[in-house]
Amino acid sequence: MADVLTLDEVDRGLIHALHIDGRAPFARIGEVLGVSTQTVARRYRRLRAEAGLRVVGLADPARAGLAQWVVRLTVAPHAAADLARALARRDDTAWIRLTSGGTELFTVVHTPAGGAGGRALLLHDIPRTAGVVAVSAHYLLHTYLGGPTAWSGRLTVLDERQRRLLEPDPGGAPGRPPGEDDRALLAALARDGRAAHADLAAATGRSPATVARRLADLRADGALFYDVEIRPELFGAGAQALLWMSVPPAHLDRVAAELARHEELAFVGATTGPTNLLANALCADPAALHRYLTRRLGAFAEIGAIETAPVLRTVKAAGALVPPARPPPPV
Repeated sequence: MADVLTLDEVDRGLIHALHIDGRAPFARIGEVLGVSTQTVARRYRRLRAEAGLRVVGLADPARAGLAQWVVRLTVAPHAAADLARALARRDDTAWIRLTSGGTELFTVVHTPAGGAGGRALLLHDIPRTAGVVAVSAHYLLHTYLGGPTAWSGRLTVLDERQRRLLEPDPGGAPGRPPGEDDRALLAALARDGRAAHADLAAATGRSPATVARRLADLRADGALFYDVEIRPELFGAGAQALLWMSVPPAHLDRVAAELARHEELAFVGATTGPTNLLANALCADPAALHRYLTRRLGAFAEIGAIETAPVLRTVKAAGALVPPARPPPPV
């Protein structure tokens, strides 16, 4: 039996540091953690290979002129895996998950705000796909937790002093939001948020100095943030579920803001549709999920109904899908 990967304090400190600054140099992280640069680099490579660790650079949807749709697909069981992989290959999808016994797919779709051109996936492509039984699409109105705000379950190692030492230098000057000329840059960052300036320059046709300035400006403007992808079960989250809740509009802001402080939740957002509040729960096991639903959420009289969809597998997270490396040609 293969050894189960466990994270020690250095691993957890490294992951926490990357949440603070996804492009922080290994030397600075090592100084904060009290270990060598070589140790940080070695741990990073190990976590990438064995834990699925990846830093991705993402555009803030509002600043990039994108609308976000939460899409639920009821599918025939035999078609679910193939459809999930096909959706994952698209540039306009994120967070593709198999839920509810493998008969439902969940995904977030980005479309141009106010335009119809990018909605082909919602209105044309998906309903005509073989194996799709039903489709429901809900507009994501507001995010209370998620995006630039990381799940607190990963942020428990570094103290306030260490966090301050890792805070990125604002550097750039807020200005022009992401445009068409930034498409190649953002696509490269969605694959690897720690890509070197030289690699980003090669991907965009810009000089390394121009790339560095543009990254600083986008970040200073809040138009670009960095996320960390890693298997949540390594942090004790063995049971995941999507929670679809109904809350009276007059109480929605208050309830959502309180839920955003719950350590069991990694995402909280308001949506359109028959339910108006969506959350992603990360709990240790099914018993812990049950306690969270019945005790913590059960204490909110304003939550009229909850639908729980267990997450079986995440096919694609926030960043772009990276195909596996091709094996070297035979000698």
